[in-house]
Order: sequence, then structure tokens, then C-alpha cells
Amino acid sequence: MKSRITIVAVAVVTLLLIVGNSALAQNVSGKNSVVIPPSSVQHPEDLGLRAHTNILILKPENDFKQVQSNTSGPPYSGYFYETPASLACLYQIVPSQPAACNPTTVTKNVTGGTNAIAIVDAYDDPNALNDLTFFSTQFGLPHPNFQVVYANGVQPPNAYTNGWDLEESLDIEWAHAMAPGAKIYLVEAASNSYTDLMQAVEVATTLVEAAGGGEVSMSWGGGEWPGETSYDSNFTGTGVVYFASAGDWSGTIYPSVSPNVVAAGGTTVRRNPSTGNFISEMAWVSTGGGLSQYESIPGYQSGISSIVGTARGVPDISAVADPATGVWVYDSNGPDGGWYTVGGTSVASPVLAGIVNKAGHFYSNTFTELTTVYANMPPAVKTSFRDIQGAYCGPYMGYSALAGWDFCSGVGSPRGLTGK
Repeated sequence: MKSRITIVAVAVVTLLLIVGNSALAQNVSGKNSVVIPPSSVQHPEDLGLRAHTNILILKPENDFKQVQSNTSGPPYSGYFYETPASLACLYQIVPSQPAACNPTTVTKNVTGGTNAIAIVDAYDDPNALNDLTFFSTQFGLPHPNFQVVYANGVQPPNAYTNGWDLEESLDIEWAHAMAPGAKIYLVEAASNSYTDLMQAVEVATTLVEAAGGGEVSMSWGGGEWPGETSYDSNFTGTGVVYFASAGDWSGTIYPSVSPNVVAAGGTTVRRNPSTGNFISEMAWVSTGGGLSQYESIPGYQSGISSIVGTARGVPDISAVADPATGVWVYDSNGPDGGWYTVGGTSVASPVLAGIVNKAGHFYSNTFTELTTVYANMPPAVKTSFRDIQGAYCGPYMGYSALAGWDFCSGVGSPRGLTGK
């Protein structure tokens, strides 16, 4: 099979920012492309039948492999993509960190996390444990407590063949990065059909319940359809909070619009292109968000009914997702395996699941979790979430990131461990 780089659609982006003051950074032209893996492409015939990932790959004009030949791994001088320590700093879940949260200099990782986080994905990643261990060693994280579970008891087809391997690496690595003490389950569905994925959700729910509670992260989804509400009951485990990506284009996707799921939207992390220091966090223009076509407003959104009316609005919370300001992921599968810079709301879901796990409240269900979130939203409460303002999203860029809740960022991005 051809590598994932040669078989996917490529969209050129003009936003990027890799011009540092080191010799390495000076060799980077700033011309980059975003690679859309096959797993992130939804075909019309998939609607209501099959889900897709929400992952995007940043490919600099000068490939990272040229850099890797002279270094031991990220963070690379002059490349300011997010590390476990820089996101822990940015989202204030480690104490006494510098405001710059520079990925090339901060090293203090999250500690703690308990019980379990179950990642639900399609197909089998045979290198999952080795890649998670390699990632953890590279960034100084504890050795993972990790287990792969086949949802139907049979090893699924290889994820690389179907384009899901990088998604699985992303999900397990970043859930572990935000809650390194939690047991990480990778529950692999036989395929990306909703039937198989929901079977995997049921298995994941059972595992998390048995661990004393925790989170289930689903970085996949698809366009809404009339029968979607029949799956809402799959996200009602006792002591389980469910997260799902809100999507990487304007509009809404399922299951993030389910009232029983925390919808994870996307942000852009702005950094000084010369120093890598943090400037601000803004809404990502490509994040999913809006009003559900089929789900009614849940009780925890009653305080924003003047915005959403009678429909479920998404997202709920947001985190880094712009591939232009993405995160490091290690995936060794295939001839193009190695370190990647990755974005998409596939990043936000496991990051937020890990942060909520680290917060340690372990509420009885998603409804209680989101009731807490909305009770702590800015501008009324300023200590639990960063109020994302600036930039636009949605159809025709018609939504604005404003003070308080909005269709681009929800209540905002995490700030510390309270209110989650």
C-alpha cells in the first residue's frame, strides 16, 4: 500500500509560523500543507452508517525526518508544536509555570490521574503499546498502564490499511499525557461502522465502570441523520463521562451533539514565531459547532437558551486542534512512520478527557459533568475556563467567538482543574 502522504487530499494553508531564531528554524520556509488522511474523509454513502476520524496532519515543506536525522526527537529547536508539558502549562494543570509555556523549554508534566480512560477507535493498531511507551519515554512521562481490548473478541483488520493508526496513537498518547496515572484502555472496534463502534462503546463503558469510573473518548463521528437519537442511550454508563470530537468543518456531527456527550471543539494556540512564547488562544476557524438538527436542548444548557433556542448547541469545551499549532504524536506504522504534527478536534477529545480525569471528580454521568461545566462558565466565573474570544467559525464564517458561550468554543478552554 502507498504511504498515507501519497494517497490523501492535500489542502495548502497559509497561516504558518515556523520561523525561529535557530539555524534549524531559519531553514524552514513556512510553506506547509495539511494532509487529510483517508479515515477523515466522509463519503455521502457513509451518512448514518460509518464514522470517520477528525484528524489532520501538518506537513512542512521541509519534512521533520530531515530534522530527526540530527536530533533525538521533539521538541526540536525552532519548532513550537505542543508537548505534554506545554499543554499542561497552557491549561494550568501544573502549578507555578511560566506564562510563555514554551514547548522547547517547559518540562514539567502532569502527575496523577486515576481509575480509567477508555479510547474507542476502529481497527487494530499492532504497535499501540510500543508507540505509547516510546512517546512517554521521549517526553518523560511515566510508563503507561495500558491495555488493548478487541470489542468483539477478535483482532480487527490492521488500522494502517484503513488509515486509523495515527488516530489511535494520538488518542492514547494524549489521554496518557494529561492523566498519566489513569489506566488507558484502547477498545478497538471491528470496523468504523456505527454498529461496530457502538459495540466498542458498550465494552469501553463496562471497563470504565469496573475501574470505579472515568472517561470514554471518541475522536470520530459523522454528519447528523434522523435516526441518530437511537444511539444516545449508549452513552449512559454509571460513573462514565463521554467525550467526542465536534468535527473539523463547519456544522455539527454525531455523537458530539448527543446530550449525553461532552462535545470537544477546537482552538488555535498563537505563539511568537521567533521565540515560541504563548500569545493567546483563539477559536479555530475550522472547528465544528452549531445547532443540532435532531437533538433537543438539554437541561444543563438552559442558561444559554437565548442563544440555542430549543436545540442542543455545541461545542461544550474546546482545546487545541488547529494543525498549524498542533501536537506531537508518535506512530511507527508503515513506511512513513515516526513523529507527526497533528491537529483536528481528534486532539481535543482525549486531551479534555485526560484533564477531567486528572481533576478527579468522577461524576455519576455526563449530564452531571456538563451541569458543573456550565455552572462555571465565563464571564460569570473566570477561574475554570479561558474565555475564548476572537476569530470566526461555522457556515460562511458566520459564528463569532464572543464573551461567554459561543458556537466556536463553547465555554472556552480549560483553566486549572476546578469546574470540571
